[in-house]
Amino acid sequence: MSDLRDNVAGTDDVHKMTEAEAAHEVLPGYATTLGTMSGLHTTKRESFWSIVLPPLVAGVILLGIWYFVSYAILSESRRFLLKPPHEVARVGFFTWDNLSEMLTALWNTAQIAIIGLVIATLIGLGLAIIMSQSKLLERAIFPYMVILQSMPILAIVPLIGFWFGYDQTARVVVCVLIAVFPILVNSLFGLLSADQGMHDLFTLHNAGRWTRLRKLMFPAALPAIFTGLRISAGLAVIGAIVGDFLFGQGEVGIGQVIKLYAARLRGEELLAAVLLACMFGVVVFAAFGWIGNRVVGKWATQARA
Repeated sequence: MSDLRDNVAGTDDVHKMTEAEAAHEVLPGYATTLGTMSGLHTTKRESFWSIVLPPLVAGVILLGIWYFVSYAILSESRRFLLKPPHEVARVGFFTWDNLSEMLTALWNTAQIAIIGLVIATLIGLGLAIIMSQSKLLERAIFPYMVILQSMPILAIVPLIGFWFGYDQTARVVVCVLIAVFPILVNSLFGLLSADQGMHDLFTLHNAGRWTRLRKLMFPAALPAIFTGLRISAGLAVIGAIVGDFLFGQGEVGIGQVIKLYAARLRGEELLAAVLLACMFGVVVFAAFGWIGNRVVGKWATQARA
């Protein structure tokens, strides 16, 4: 009996030692896992602040410079040239009559910019596809695209007004002329950047032009196409605002509102309208960047699979 008790006691000691050893073995693993997860969260926090903090600091510095110029450099009689930020916010953004007027004008400008960007994308991408299929066509078309891009808009304003009138159609034409070149150049570069070994593989399988374009050249060009779209999106906004300045007929856009505020020396509203136009351009640029990351990222994932 005593031997049996000793054996049972020894068994309990083994179980205790086993549990202790298991705890000793398992807990460090959990600690390592928790430490890794904590490191990931720390990395995410650091990445978030590394993205957000620099522009916040730069914005605070710019506001400080703005206040310094308004109060330290400009005299009270000349302060209307650059009103301080809180006055701009109060009059431009927190006064509904002024804000609603600017938002309505911005919406009209946004419609022109979107229509111009769509047309510029279709023209630029279509020409890039045509030029990618023939070296002769590329040499024939590309110099005229460069001339069109280098031509000052003011030099052809009379022609645009004479041919298309002075309303929304003329503004769309200005958007297209400004935004088409980046789409064309980036799309052509992307289409021609497909791997030569893959071209040889398609040739080996007797693939036609359409198959080669659809399954090889176009997927390879997606990153460059979306880069051109991001650039052209910002330029389309600029073109719509420039068109508002140049052609004063039709629905009032943000460019006409800015021109009106400048003529009447309404400094707060003028700065608010400029800031609103800038924010719209940033939003459009960021939106196309987000779309490009999703589309190109999805395509890259499928290609790796």
